[in-house]
Amino acid sequence: MLAETTTEQQEQRTTTTRGRWLPVFGAVLGAVAFLLVRGSLTDDTYITLAYAKNLAVHGEWGVIPGSPANSATSPLNVLLLGALTLVTRVAGGPHPVVALGILTVLCGAALGWAWLRAGRVLTLPPVAGVLGVALVLLNPFVLSAIGLEVLLIPAVLLVLTVFALEGRPLLFGVTAGLTVLTRLDLVMFVVVIAVSAPAIRRRLLPAAGAAVLTAAPWFVVSWVVFGSFVPDTLVIKQLQAGLFAPWSYSTGPMMYYLGWPVTVLVSFVPALLGAVALAAWAAARFGVRWPDFPALGPFAALAGGGILYYVAYSFLGVGPFHWYYVAPVTAVSAFAVAAFGTWYAQTRERPPLRTGPPVAALGLTGVLVLCGAAVDVAQGVPWPSPVIFGNWASAQDYARVGTELGARLDGASVASPGEIGTLAYFCECTIVDEFSDRGRAVALVEQRIATANPLMSLALRVNYHWLDRSITPRKPEYRLQYAGGPATGPDSWQVRSAAKGVGHFTLTREP
Repeated sequence: MLAETTTEQQEQRTTTTRGRWLPVFGAVLGAVAFLLVRGSLTDDTYITLAYAKNLAVHGEWGVIPGSPANSATSPLNVLLLGALTLVTRVAGGPHPVVALGILTVLCGAALGWAWLRAGRVLTLPPVAGVLGVALVLLNPFVLSAIGLEVLLIPAVLLVLTVFALEGRPLLFGVTAGLTVLTRLDLVMFVVVIAVSAPAIRRRLLPAAGAAVLTAAPWFVVSWVVFGSFVPDTLVIKQLQAGLFAPWSYSTGPMMYYLGWPVTVLVSFVPALLGAVALAAWAAARFGVRWPDFPALGPFAALAGGGILYYVAYSFLGVGPFHWYYVAPVTAVSAFAVAAFGTWYAQTRERPPLRTGPPVAALGLTGVLVLCGAAVDVAQGVPWPSPVIFGNWASAQDYARVGTELGARLDGASVASPGEIGTLAYFCECTIVDEFSDRGRAVALVEQRIATANPLMSLALRVNYHWLDRSITPRKPEYRLQYAGGPATGPDSWQVRSAAKGVGHFTLTREP
């Protein structure tokens, strides 16, 4: 009896300590990923970084100083980057890119911590946690949009799932609030995961209260002060859906496959494996062949939320921007790792069961992770440009143009050519478009309300109830325009893009 007790205690200690290095692994892999991509950040990333710099330096919410806006898709991402940028000011000026590096490391550590906790509940082998972290931090679609909320999304969703697994309603509620602050549309994950966990359902009121207390202050301020619960980017991106014609969000993966077949396979196939595992798990819940895994409920809900998210975005009419696929892909991929890991753990505990199939499933997932790493390295070390890329100029060229443009304007205002983020960040000038000028956003809001279906129109009217419609667009003194081919003439800057080739920007005075 004493020997049995000692063996049980040893097994419990092994389970408790197994994989405790996962947060460190996640942090190190996050640092490696950031060093790989830091010189190739996309233009939309620099919109976020411009917000963070403006918040840290001027205490303002907008792309450019003196022009309040509400085009930051992820309030939590901007708030965290702004706070970290403020901390970097102890070393001199603000350093938002350094802040982004710190946040990337923290997100990697959070992923590792969450897989560590999930492993203790589900008795997962440590390799499952390694695969779970690597499927995010080595995914070319994720790395191609570092700086947007693409790392916060899987981090908060996985932590949310873990608190549901552990039955911690208050921590679940706080994380739920942070989740909707990351992106409001992630609320569908929150609802589905909450319903899946009996411990959360039994204490739904305290969980909901914690979520409201966490998120409500921002949304009240956003609705009253900025005139909108939802950032203006929803309307802006809906009106930009035609940029990808004839492709839509639902058909976007095929569009990307035609351009980047290997990248799409290594990024999306883990999610396909997760979808198959989810179907098998759902069948097992009502059958007798595959053992029942009740603890997998929150992870199954995470995958179900990813599928629901994909369907919802297909109906919203937004374009297939590659970062919009991060939430569903990483969510369903996480279920694949949890399901295969739990399957393997159970076959080990019950010797008559064959360990071959779960080992093969985990092995296939590992191969896909290695293939993703190969795609990342093949892009160059460090990256000259993201794997998935469509901007008119490289980050380096945009930085050069922005710096020289700021000196050339000498305080004058300029109309954006259509890509504003990197130019605004380095120009530190009054560069205006719908992302930085609320007057232009107001005009787009009115256009979208007028053309939307009755249900969407009603939702938009409620969302923009407090919007100050008297704001008029700013009239710029200059206009910056992009065209293909080498630069010619004065006030012209030649640039190059891996996606567009050689082009140039030309500055002209507005009449």
